[in-house]
Amino acid sequence: MNNKSEITIYNKSHVGNAISWLFGIIAFLIGVINTFWGNDPQFGVFIILLSFAYFLPVNAILRKTLRFSIPKMGIVKIVLGIFIIWAALGVGELFDKIELMKMDL
Repeated sequence: MNNKSEITIYNKSHVGNAISWLFGIIAFLIGVINTFWGNDPQFGVFIILLSFAYFLPVNAILRKTLRFSIPKMGIVKIVLGIFIIWAALGVGELFDKIELMKMDL
C-alpha cells in the first residue's frame, strides 16, 4: 500500500479516531496512576500496555510488522475497554489510588 491509501483508511472516521485516542489517553492515565500509587505497579504497566491498542500509530506499526491490526471500533476494542474499566474500578481500586495521589501532591 502506498502512503496516500493508508492515510485515506485512517481518515474515514474522525469520530472513531477521536474516541479511540480519548479512551487510549484515559486508559494510559489509569495505568500511570496504578503504577505509581498503590501496591501493584505491574498491574499499572499492564494497563498502560493495553492502552496502546487504542493509539492509531501503534495499530499502523502492528499492521506493518505483524500484518495484523485491530479494527478501529471492533469488538476486540470494546471488550478490551470494558476489561480496562472493570479492572481499574473494581480490582485496581482507582478512586482510592486517586485519593492517595491527591495526598502526595
